[in-house]
Amino acid sequence: MTNKKSKIIVIGGGAAGFFAAIRLAESLPEADVTILERGRNVLEKVRISGGGRCNVTHACWAPTELIQHYPRGERELLSPFHRFAAGNTAEWFEQRGVKLKIEEDGRMFPTSDDSQTIVDCLWDSATAAGVKILTSVRADELFFDENLNCWKILSEEKIFLADKVIIATGSNPRIWEMLSNLGHTIVPPVPSLFTFNIKDARIRDLPGISVPEAVVKVQGTKLEATGPLLITHWGLSGPAILRLSAWGARALADLQYRFDITVNWLHQQPEAVQAQLNDFKTEHPKKLVFVNPLFGLPQRLWRSFVAAAGIAEEKKWADVSKKEQQALVGQLCAGTFAVSGKSTFKEEFVTAGGVDLKEVNFKTFESRLFPGLYFAGEVLNIDAITGGFNFQAAWTGGWIAAEAIANQSVSEHS
Repeated sequence: MTNKKSKIIVIGGGAAGFFAAIRLAESLPEADVTILERGRNVLEKVRISGGGRCNVTHACWAPTELIQHYPRGERELLSPFHRFAAGNTAEWFEQRGVKLKIEEDGRMFPTSDDSQTIVDCLWDSATAAGVKILTSVRADELFFDENLNCWKILSEEKIFLADKVIIATGSNPRIWEMLSNLGHTIVPPVPSLFTFNIKDARIRDLPGISVPEAVVKVQGTKLEATGPLLITHWGLSGPAILRLSAWGARALADLQYRFDITVNWLHQQPEAVQAQLNDFKTEHPKKLVFVNPLFGLPQRLWRSFVAAAGIAEEKKWADVSKKEQQALVGQLCAGTFAVSGKSTFKEEFVTAGGVDLKEVNFKTFESRLFPGLYFAGEVLNIDAITGGFNFQAAWTGGWIAAEAIANQSVSEHS
């Protein structure tokens, strides 16, 4: 483009898009920075995230530990996280008057417990820096015009010209199709964070009951996860299930979400459980099995497993047969459950898939195929487990892409 004023367009008015636009406008006050958002409102995912509280990031300070929460993008994000990670995110918001707090599980929220605090911070920072925010503008086509030496973005009503473009549209099939038409490889998207639908008498009437540490394995695969497990109206959820759904996103899609899982509700070896049952039987032979839960299990869950093991309600420990006791150990340590589908986890809409990571330079988040085209957030084939990690990837990508454009612009005009 012939005019000296840099024009930078960010497609996508979400977390990554706003973060990139703010960094750009603050670093290049002379530049024309514009956000194009297809919806009527911006920052909608930020607004609804974390049950309306916004899980901004996670208190995981070491990049080598942080990357372990990304089933896709682990290797690529290591270097970026050395430049901008959770601590930088917390500092960024606190410098703008938004204090964050750390909850017991490491998730970080604004102390207001209100996502609007984050939305307002991003909006105010963007407008104060001079970012133009255009809503209800859908990018239909993107290409580089050799004659004008600039990028062209075609929408229904207008053509936008830009020196640089950042794509920060999240999981958007239309944008992926547009990028595919341009020449990028798109890894087909599949759901990532989801819960398991299970119809089983053992858990049917127990929604809301949880255990603190279970081991869940997908039979016939190497997929395994450990963590808290929650019974829901639809089946099973909780961190153990969500980790399985994230790391097994593609394998479980291939199985059409119909497979069997094995659950160890105690995270203990069967031999150790058997030994503890023997000890209890010896010490308390006259106690009823049904009404005396062991291993810290909720009473209703314990009763369900006792019944499933074929032990009658009126039976005392002294009368439990070896076969019945082994059946109980099996229920506790190796219960098989048939999964017959999936459900979206709360308000989290996360997919595995997007722009192939081999086609992106992670020093700058710039396309390796098309100079001047950058990516940030879930438009890339990067996703994480729940807990603020997807937002952290968005902040990091947006910040580094903006830094790269700003540094290049300064060098070009110096």
